[in-house]
Amino acid sequence: YLYSSVLHFYSFFFPSGTGHHACEESWEMIQNKRTIKVENEVEANKLVNNYRFGFRKWKSHVTKRPFERRSDVVKELYSELNVVKPHSGQFITFGNIVYVFLFGWWVSLAHLLVGTLMFMTIIGIPYGKLCWTLCGYLLWPFGSTIGKTLRRCCEQAPDCECRVDLDEDSSPVLLPSPTEIHRPSTYVWLLLGYLPLVIVHSLACFLSWILVFTIPVAKLNAQTLSVILLLPPEDVSISSSSQRQHHGYETRARLCCYYAANWYYYKYTVDGINVFAVNLLPLVIVALVIGYVDRGNQWASSDVKFATAIGSIIPLSYYIGMGIASISAQSNFAVGAVVNATFGSITELTFYITALLRGHRTNNPCLQEVVKAALTGTLLGCILFIPGICMIIGGLKHSEQRFNSRSAGVSSALLFISVGGAFAPTLFSKAYGNLVCDSCTNSSSGLFVCHNCHYDLKNSTLFHSHVEPLVYTVSALLPLAYIIGLIFTLKTHSHIYNIHVGDGQVTDHHETVVHWSRWRSLVILIVATVLTSACADLTSEHIQPILSQPNVSQVSICAKVSSPIYNFTLIVKSDVCIYFYLVSCSLEVGRCIAVQVCMLQIPILVVFNACYDVGFELLFSDLHLWASICSVILVNYIFMDGKSDYFQGTALVIVYLILLALYFFAPSPAGC
Repeated sequence: YLYSSVLHFYSFFFPSGTGHHACEESWEMIQNKRTIKVENEVEANKLVNNYRFGFRKWKSHVTKRPFERRSDVVKELYSELNVVKPHSGQFITFGNIVYVFLFGWWVSLAHLLVGTLMFMTIIGIPYGKLCWTLCGYLLWPFGSTIGKTLRRCCEQAPDCECRVDLDEDSSPVLLPSPTEIHRPSTYVWLLLGYLPLVIVHSLACFLSWILVFTIPVAKLNAQTLSVILLLPPEDVSISSSSQRQHHGYETRARLCCYYAANWYYYKYTVDGINVFAVNLLPLVIVALVIGYVDRGNQWASSDVKFATAIGSIIPLSYYIGMGIASISAQSNFAVGAVVNATFGSITELTFYITALLRGHRTNNPCLQEVVKAALTGTLLGCILFIPGICMIIGGLKHSEQRFNSRSAGVSSALLFISVGGAFAPTLFSKAYGNLVCDSCTNSSSGLFVCHNCHYDLKNSTLFHSHVEPLVYTVSALLPLAYIIGLIFTLKTHSHIYNIHVGDGQVTDHHETVVHWSRWRSLVILIVATVLTSACADLTSEHIQPILSQPNVSQVSICAKVSSPIYNFTLIVKSDVCIYFYLVSCSLEVGRCIAVQVCMLQIPILVVFNACYDVGFELLFSDLHLWASICSVILVNYIFMDGKSDYFQGTALVIVYLILLALYFFAPSPAGC
């Protein structure tokens, strides 16, 4: 009706139909903004899953993208330091200067000392000269080139025997020839000179790789260690680009570096995994070693063990997400839905179950409250913080973004059902429970002042006769609603979530090379799940000393630390999605996890408690109850019009910060 009214309005002022064409063009622009171009059918399947209810959202590519189709910036990230390129820029940059202070001086000093040592052996003087030559190069390598010297025959004798083809000997590691390796100087070099430099360059390579943005320095050291130091010293020459143009020799480039840092290396991936997640993998080993070997806290305190264990969840969650996305993109929707439902919440569930088991073994009811606080913290973070941050970051590039209001309406309805069902036993207990107060005193005015008032359910038949059956009923209905939602979005109304793939962008499915096969993804999922369980066990073990501190509230530590860590990769992926106008995908990230918390994680915890009684009761405090309900109402109100901007995102983040302040100043439950 609105569309036809606009047409009538424009037809009145523009009889020639100009208004009609303008409206048609604007409508076409909106439709084109929803058209997403992908490289192959596997990526298209992954993007479709990102918009369907029940699937964990994943932004990273699950297939190997053709290198020739990548941008020049990305090509530069993956290029080797053995190609001489025409360069007219300045080499004195901030990153290059930082290189001298962080790496250049001590790597150069190491070569100076090793070169002096080789001169002292007399027999290793050629390698000593090589080290002294590399000493100056490694202090400032930018703009200079290390090559293997090759004699060039005269142009009048093209068949000269000394002419060498430049394409020969292109192996990445160049050992001395059989005649040269029997030279005594080679043995002296390998024993006295090369081994110390292996340690120096390995350390420099490790440190520069950990810093991510200095990965070119890591490539520089790796190339020096594996290629340059294994060449015969007389075949190594260093020259600048101007010298190579007028020199009497040709040099084959073995090492050529222009910049020590590149700010775009945050995009760098190793086998499809972001470099930050790869660099955090050693943290998992450290967490397991200090957690299970150092039982007496001799090497590290409980605070350090807790921080290390919960930080190691970040890379493991990334690998679990990559495995889920890889299997889902290469399988049909039924298999994808099963994998998402099985492994999608495995990270959080391992923490919850291990915390409940530890609380039951140590007779510590506080860990049950920790689990409830973590559940609510995850819920609030997914409902408020993730969409809010997404809208703010998207507002940096787009003044206003539109998304599929129909799909958002489906997710909103499921969110209402899930939160209402999860907190139904709490509302029931407050309506029919007995209010019990402790430490009541009679004031001078005749009124009683009471503290620690709560609803007592254990001393009456209300819990076992009414509340507990309600909990089991809700736990059976919520997964049923989840299954119906999957059928709705995957089968009967899948057209709501369809993505129009750009023309000419899809290649043959058989030519697509995936990073991880289905079997490899399954193995990685299982291994990552086992490691996550171990790290979650350490987290629940060492969280109690932190909660015992007088200035720390357990609901605060769970709402502000545990939950955001477990969903860190989701926040990063959703921010990247919305920055490139994938706003529907980004907003679905938070609500999908929130729905899984209520419709899958909570029922699984209830079933686990029924099979192995750990004392878990699906009853939340007033703060958890009203914070969750108000958050659901607020976010559904904001998403009602199908548009988003940075102001709406700011409102969600401000509300989230207000709730965090409430949790921070809230006292711990009685007995904790």
